[in-house]
Amino acid sequence: MRLCRIRLVTELAKRNMTSQTLAQISGVSKATISSIKNGRSCSLYTAVKITNALNITIDDLKEGELL
Repeated sequence: MRLCRIRLVTELAKRNMTSQTLAQISGVSKATISSIKNGRSCSLYTAVKITNALNITIDDLKEGELL
């Protein structure tokens, strides 16, 4: 699954959160978060962990058409 890296960065900025902080809260490695921010895909499990940590839905970050 590919997450929208722009939306991910935006969500981090809204929360004044670093990738390191997201990694600690979500339980996903900082390297994986960095990969996602660089446009790589991730598993559904990883996406759920990240979106739960940000308190948003997968649809909020899923790459695709903006609403």
